Amino acid sequence: MEGAFAGASAITDQRQKIEQYKHILSSVFSSNDIVQSKKFIDHMLSDDVPLVVSRQLLQTFAHELGRLEPETEKEIAMYTLAQIQPRVVSFEEQVLIIREKLAELFESEQQWSKAAQMLSGIDLDSGMRIIDDTFRLSKCVQIARLYLEDDDAVNAEAFINKASFLVSSSQHEVLNLQYKVCYARILDLKRKFLEAALRYYNISQIEKRQIGDETIDEEALEQALSAAVTCTILAAAGPQRSRVLATLYKDERCSKLKIYPILQKVYLERILRKPEIDAFSEELKAHQVKTSFPHCLLMLPSLDYDL
Repeated sequence: MEGAFAGASAITDQRQKIEQYKHILSSVFSSNDIVQSKKFIDHMLSDDVPLVVSRQLLQTFAHELGRLEPETEKEIAMYTLAQIQPRVVSFEEQVLIIREKLAELFESEQQWSKAAQMLSGIDLDSGMRIIDDTFRLSKCVQIARLYLEDDDAVNAEAFINKASFLVSSSQHEVLNLQYKVCYARILDLKRKFLEAALRYYNISQIEKRQIGDETIDEEALEQALSAAVTCTILAAAGPQRSRVLATLYKDERCSKLKIYPILQKVYLERILRKPEIDAFSEELKAHQVKTSFPHCLLMLPSLDYDL
């Protein structure tokens, strides 16, 4: 390997030098060898390789990381990020590609927070390259969605707050919708149930079924409507909750929901029997059961716990 590096370094013609390094890189990927891969990275970041060459080779390396076995890819990618860090300003594009590759790998393993952390390391405010607002928005929303898979409302909210400065001027309908969904889920996780209900309800009223490349199916809208009903039931009593309950009760779509009998009884202030309470409780998410459901029961009149 050292001999191959020395031979490539000695080539004066830049085009030939790059082609020789690509040949070496191809053999590295074919071997699926961690040691050889690390040696290639170390050489690319050494003073023996001009920056214009190392940028191009590391760009190719980053794009082709998927050729390695998953565990090898993960180790090499992490090693590359660590080695590049002292010179990260010179390799921002390469770092971005590697972080996206690692995020995809973590996501495929359902390691949602690790995937989010990997993407959050991307410098979205770099002064070294042009980054448009759509890309910034897409990354902020993507990171928030990944954190929400682990019910991490705190970190998700940090990136949704960043996205909020971009979404107002965004013409990207899919991203705007994803932003709205994330915002509703964050409010839900933070147990701001009435605010979440209003946002879920707004989402459920989307009329377009084709937004960009995304198809909005009826099931997704039904889930949003059902989430609106659940959050309204769990919200603290008050005039605004009563108004939202009335809106939902009068919405013909709600009559088709599984949760409708509960909505009807809560709106009409009728007695909820224990089997109904238990059935409703089983449909709730962990954060909803943990704190708000018992509080909700106290707000409903004439509850009969013995029936």
